[in-house]
Amino acid sequence: MAHDDQKDLFAYAMSEFLKQNFSKSRELLDQLLERAPHQKIALITRGVAHLKSGHLDEAVADFDRCIQVDPAYARAFHMRGLAREGKGEHEAALADLDKAVELNPEYGAAYYSRSSLYAKMGKEDLAAGDVEMVAHLTNANIEAFANENNTWRSLHLGLEEDLLESELER
Repeated sequence: MAHDDQKDLFAYAMSEFLKQNFSKSRELLDQLLERAPHQKIALITRGVAHLKSGHLDEAVADFDRCIQVDPAYARAFHMRGLAREGKGEHEAALADLDKAVELNPEYGAAYYSRSSLYAKMGKEDLAAGDVEMVAHLTNANIEAFANENNTWRSLHLGLEEDLLESELER
């Protein structure tokens, strides 16, 4: 399968995924992964499709493969943690969520998932700490977005002033 064909197949699979047609998405991703078995984005997407369909063992297997392909992929640990939590394997799920946060200390969704699991496990103090981290990261992201937007606006206004000045000098 040519590279462009793989891209088209992946795009089709993602389209079906976004429409929440997870069985069709998995079918298309199966075809893609037969030809490109180490495609981590296809693996994680198929794993999430399994997770959303309640096929937890298959989801864990895909996340395992994804971690073999990229052992530093925090999202794969996060998703595997959610699948393991769904299976009632709380300690294994917690280990995965801890690893996701270790790999990416600014991964707010992993903190949120871990806080939920901590609460389920009766560890309210730890859950509260993760909720605080989610709030901190959310505020930091909002602030960073505002700063980027202000920088863009300043540059844009500066360009407009320069253009206006050059037009007035004509």
